Amino acid sequence: MQRDVASFAFAPAVKVRLISAGFLTAKDIRDLRPTELSKEAGISQQEALEVLQEVRRGPAEQGAAESRLTALELLEREQALGTVITFCSALDQALGGGIPVGKTTEICGAPGVGKTQLCIQLAVDAQIPGCFGGLGGQAVYIDTEGSFLVERVVDVATAAVQHCTLITKDTEQREALQSFTVETVLSQLFLFRCHDYVELLAQTHLLPDFLSQHPKVGLCAPGATLCRKRSL
Repeated sequence: MQRDVASFAFAPAVKVRLISAGFLTAKDIRDLRPTELSKEAGISQQEALEVLQEVRRGPAEQGAAESRLTALELLEREQALGTVITFCSALDQALGGGIPVGKTTEICGAPGVGKTQLCIQLAVDAQIPGCFGGLGGQAVYIDTEGSFLVERVVDVATAAVQHCTLITKDTEQREALQSFTVETVLSQLFLFRCHDYVELLAQTHLLPDFLSQHPKVGLCAPGATLCRKRSL
């Protein structure tokens, strides 16, 4: 069985471009030359070379390589995953560029401080095209309180599209804007409504299968938790 491209430790932006170009398994890539892969997937030749080196290694060699990572290599791998910007400069700076991809980030605060608004903002920001510094991915939002309002998403998406339009500088960005619209943002945000902790646990159990079928998902933004701290 051929290994899926989504299962490799490539940078999210590289994965998105490979999958969008139709490269779904290692077999689809293995016999290409770096220049061919670079042209067809829209990635740099250096990125194409690194992808080919990774997919051409055998399972044993890949496992051995994983076990002998240096601290610097681990740091570089984490940095390659990127971040999702929040559009709050102070928060982005404190987080080292935004919410880190590939990690769990817990957002806490008193009711009404903007936790839901921030999660909606992130669900939209995860879809900003790569040429604008985003992930160009999709998002999952798990609503446990019924506080998800599509009107708020429309407002945030409209602001994000307008912002990218204002900072557009080259042809690549202008072309990317053709597929970055309010409608596409809404269609790439998957909403799950959980009414109790049983549904939440069930959805958590099913989420890995959903993500394997939607490899472009770059952010899961759960709403307020159902598990409240009890005062004894």
